[in-house]
Amino acid sequence: MRVLDGRPRDPGALARKAGAAQIDPQAKADLIKEFRHGVLVGLSEVHRLPGGKQVKQPIGRLLLEVLRGRENDVLRFAHDLNVPPTSNQAERDVRPAKTQQKISGRLRSERATEHRYAIRGYLSTAVKHGRNAVAVIHDALLGRPWMPPGPATP
Repeated sequence: MRVLDGRPRDPGALARKAGAAQIDPQAKADLIKEFRHGVLVGLSEVHRLPGGKQVKQPIGRLLLEVLRGRENDVLRFAHDLNVPPTSNQAERDVRPAKTQQKISGRLRSERATEHRYAIRGYLSTAVKHGRNAVAVIHDALLGRPWMPPGPATP
């Protein structure tokens, strides 16, 4: 998200509102430049520890390396207006169940909770892609799980 006039602006939201097929090319170039610069600055600040793979590296360094290698995935929202710039919706999808669990005092094992949220996330993603939730569950149980489309290439 860019900051203009002191307020954040989502170039994807602005493009959708204007009915454009893509975000402004200059805004897209700025986002990519800012992302790359931020990753490079971070990598210069958080150094790898000597010792290769035998030494556990700082989590910040590992994250920066993943970001550097997955630029197209991280910036997919800049190339595809159907992709939101945040994962807030995915977080909102699991929040009601977590709130209900806390209110009712219903505690389950960590493993059961992980499975439950994996299923909820799978269903939420499928529905966002226009799939019928019951059909997706049915197909998955029959060994034909639905998979979301692969990453878009810019």
